[in-house]
Amino acid sequence: MKIAVVGGTGLIGSQVVGRLKEQGHETTALSLSTGVDLLTGAGLDEALAGAEVVVNLTNSPTFDAASLAFFQTSMDNLLAASRAANVGHVVILSIVGVDEVPELDYYRAKTLQEDLLKASGLPYSVVRATQFMEFMDATMSWTTEGNTVRLPRTLLQPIAAADVAAAVADVAAGAPLNGTLNVGGPDVFPLEELGRITIEAKGDERQVVVDDAAGMFAVPKGDVLTTPEGARIASTHYRDWLAS
Repeated sequence: MKIAVVGGTGLIGSQVVGRLKEQGHETTALSLSTGVDLLTGAGLDEALAGAEVVVNLTNSPTFDAASLAFFQTSMDNLLAASRAANVGHVVILSIVGVDEVPELDYYRAKTLQEDLLKASGLPYSVVRATQFMEFMDATMSWTTEGNTVRLPRTLLQPIAAADVAAAVADVAAGAPLNGTLNVGGPDVFPLEELGRITIEAKGDERQVVVDDAAGMFAVPKGDVLTTPEGARIASTHYRDWLAS
């Protein structure tokens, strides 16, 4: 199968490309560095020529209101090029619970991306993942002041990037879902507990303080960022990932 992975050089994309190639698929990684620009459409038609499946793993450079314009423009260009190339399956990566947090600009932007794909008329699949284990350090840095890390008790279900890539690759190689697959890690933690686990494992001298108003993860309520029933649950535990 000929599969084009837009954003195929990033954290998830590079692993998706590797897995698909190992499965024997003719897989191409597309990005700005290969001459493909989703925001202008430059190089897109040529890159998708002959592709049976397109996987879009590009991401907005910001989490603010500008992300809405990014996903609108990039999806408009991708869908037009996919139609022109007679692509039979378009896959995107989104976030578990994304449509339940409209207060966050970035979550509204990702919901828009999903809606554009679903309304396109093209066969599609949406893979929604929980928060990546790899992003925990960045999450803590947003609310660090001196030696103190302020974190809310929001429930998260961290998943390793490798497990996300495996799910995306499996979906890309299969028949279109014309629906959504939710994927998450095996354990659920309050974010402040994740912070303490991370600091202890790394010998960090910072202290975690519970602050239910701190950072963007203070906005989601309850368990909206954890997987619903029927989700694919990965096998990598956060403590094991930290140890490795």
